[in-house]
Amino acid sequence: MQWAVDTPSLASASQDGKLLVWNAVTCLKMNAITLPSNWVMTCGYSSTGDFVASGGLDNICSVWNVRGQNPTKVTRELQGHDGFLSCCRFLDKSQIVTSSGDHTCKLWDAEKGNELTTFRLHTGDVMFIAVSPSKNTFISCGCDKNIVGWDIRSGRPTHLFDVHDRDVNTVTFFPGNETTFVSGSDDGTVRMFDLRSWGEVNRYVIPNNGGENPISPTSLAFSSTGRLMFTAYTNGEVLIYDAIKTDRKGELRNAHDGKRVTSLGVSGDGAALCTASWDSLMKIWT
Repeated sequence: MQWAVDTPSLASASQDGKLLVWNAVTCLKMNAITLPSNWVMTCGYSSTGDFVASGGLDNICSVWNVRGQNPTKVTRELQGHDGFLSCCRFLDKSQIVTSSGDHTCKLWDAEKGNELTTFRLHTGDVMFIAVSPSKNTFISCGCDKNIVGWDIRSGRPTHLFDVHDRDVNTVTFFPGNETTFVSGSDDGTVRMFDLRSWGEVNRYVIPNNGGENPISPTSLAFSSTGRLMFTAYTNGEVLIYDAIKTDRKGELRNAHDGKRVTSLGVSGDGAALCTASWDSLMKIWT
């Protein structure tokens, strides 16, 4: 799921084969789109609120104009990846960055349907991307245990972090910050990095969360000020950390009856947190 930037609406996609656009205040569906493939893995919402996109095991990023005359008819299909689509994020209403199981990320002109840039450095499936506030850079992470920083304008990598012990599932930028981000990995840790120092500056660890099968973080989000960090886990819990001191400040224990929380996000006004899970539910917390 992903929130719109300036309106209380969000987009969600599920393996029931539907992409839904919701009014988060009334909980009413504004759009219901039948997906070309049920095996969806990601969805994205443009900052303008005009477009949504999704993709998955069909290797295609499909785009819809939800404010157009026919919002349920696909506007553009972006084809070029040789593996599953793991994440898609809009830069604006026409440009999208995608990541894939083919070890690459791509920049697209969704209006024309053209592939603009291919970003190559990962040696495993790329699982997630986070775009910086300026839209000039982004971070990618994947099953090669690496995190890569990219310059969108040049198409070149700027940073490489090889510090996690297992697959890296998710990354997100600190609010309003171009240089600080956090990552979550199957090694059970969440770590904060600073691009200026090329290093790790904080680590958030669940006590005794080690061994062969640690509880893995799946999604990350910050409060609007950045002081609190929300971390979703495979066991259905959402933990709340002080992002600066790394202390745990609270938790949404058993938020989804022990089912994996796949995605979470804070609304643009900072007033609400949405969590989505394998229990087929999304919940909004205030």
